Amino acid sequence: MYEPARALKFERVVILLAALATVAGTARLGWWQLDRAAQKLALQVAIESRRELPPLSATELARDSAQAAAQHHRRVELRGRWLAASTLYLDNRQMKGRPGFLVLTPMMLGDGGAVVVQRGWLPREFLERTSVAAPALPEGEVTLTARIAPPPSRLYDLGADGTGAIRQNLDLAAFAAEIGQPLRPLSLLMLAPAAGTAPDTLQRDWPQPAADVHKHYGYAFQWFALAVLTLALYVWFQLIRPRRARSPA
Repeated sequence: MYEPARALKFERVVILLAALATVAGTARLGWWQLDRAAQKLALQVAIESRRELPPLSATELARDSAQAAAQHHRRVELRGRWLAASTLYLDNRQMKGRPGFLVLTPMMLGDGGAVVVQRGWLPREFLERTSVAAPALPEGEVTLTARIAPPPSRLYDLGADGTGAIRQNLDLAAFAAEIGQPLRPLSLLMLAPAAGTAPDTLQRDWPQPAADVHKHYGYAFQWFALAVLTLALYVWFQLIRPRRARSPA
C-alpha cells in the first residue's frame, strides 16, 4: 500500500510542476508578444515625429553609424547624379507577399561622396528568374526627395556576397570599394521618381514597423488562451474530477 501511494503522490507532483511550467511559459510568451507590439507602436510614433521635421540636405547626411541612426526615417532633399552602371538587384525580397528584387542605385553627391538609394521593387519573372531590368535613369543632375533608412536587411546566405548585378545581400564597405566611391553609412528610400523625370514601374510600398502589430496581438491571445486552457485542464482532472469520484452517489 505504501509504494503505490508514494508513486501516486510523485505522479501528482510531476503533473503539477509540468502544468505550472506550461502556464508560466505560455504566459511569458504572451507578454513577450504584447511587448513586441508595444515596441513597434512606439517606433511608429517616433518615425512619424521624425517625418514631421524639416527635410535634411545632402551636406547634413550622416557620415558615421551613430549619426545615421539618429537620422533614420527623416526626409532628405538633395541633388545628385545617378551611377546607373552600378545598379544592383537584391534577390529574394518580398513586397506584399510576392518574391522579387529590390533595386538599388548609388547616387553621386556634390561633395564627392555617394549614397545608396533603394529605388523600389520589381517582381520576379517566373519563366526566367534572372531576367530583370530597372527603368532607365536620366543622365545629369536630378533632384530627389527620399527618406533615410538603414541599409537593406541581410538575408541568410550560404556563400559570400556576390559581385554581379544580382545579389543576395549588400555589403556597403565592399560595394564602396567596388565602385570606387565612399558611401554614407545609410540608404535612402525613394518615395517617387526624381523631379522632372517620367513615372516608372517600380513599386514603393515600403513596410511600416507597426503594420503587423495585430499579428502580435493575435499571437498573444493564443498563448494566453493556452495558459488558461492548461490551468483549467489541471484543475478539472487533478482536483475537481477526483473529488467528484470520491463523493458518495
